[in-house]
Order: sequence, then C-alpha cells, then structure tokens
Amino acid sequence: MEAKAMVSQARISPLKVRQVLTLINHKKADDALLILKFSPQKAARVVYKVLHSAMANAEHNLGMDMDKLVVVNAVANNGPVMKRFNAVSKGSAHPYKHRTTHVTVVVAER
Repeated sequence: MEAKAMVSQARISPLKVRQVLTLINHKKADDALLILKFSPQKAARVVYKVLHSAMANAEHNLGMDMDKLVVVNAVANNGPVMKRFNAVSKGSAHPYKHRTTHVTVVVAER
C-alpha cells in the first residue's frame, strides 16, 4: 500500500525543488523530515509540508505504522508558467517567467 500527497502550482521553480528531492528520495520518512527541517532552501519548506501530509495520510487513511514509512517516490513536475514583462528604458520591456511546480511525494511501508 502506498500513500501520497501533492501540492499543485507551488510558486517555486521545478529545478530548485528537484535539487531538494534528491536528498530525500528512497530514505526513511523520519530521516527525510529531519533533512528537510534543517535545509536552508525555500524548496525544503514546501517539500517538508508535502511529506508530512503524505505521512499523515498513510497513518490516518491506511493505518500504516509511522516508524516503517519510506519515501518511495518524490517528483517535481512543471506547472503553468506566468509570463510577465518588466518596463525598462526607452519604452521597451524585458520578458520574464514566474515558474510553478507540482510536487508529489509517495510513501510506503517497508
């Protein structure tokens, strides 16, 4: 049995989230929470909440033992991109993109 949790359209770049997800993939859930808690990245706070939610889903909905949970899969997919323009001199504009991410974390008992 597997339990999962998702967050859609988190306002952070998928590349930054993937760097954090490599730290926790295939680790015990308790150890992964500790790693995320003491990581300085903004993405670590987002992934921490998703992992905590997945663990709560596993315990409450499926009756799994919290001590035996392992992060089976953690992925960050591209979300919609908000395209904006920044006004610069001589009436021109520079485009920039606000990227969003869909983060999914799956935990299972081992």
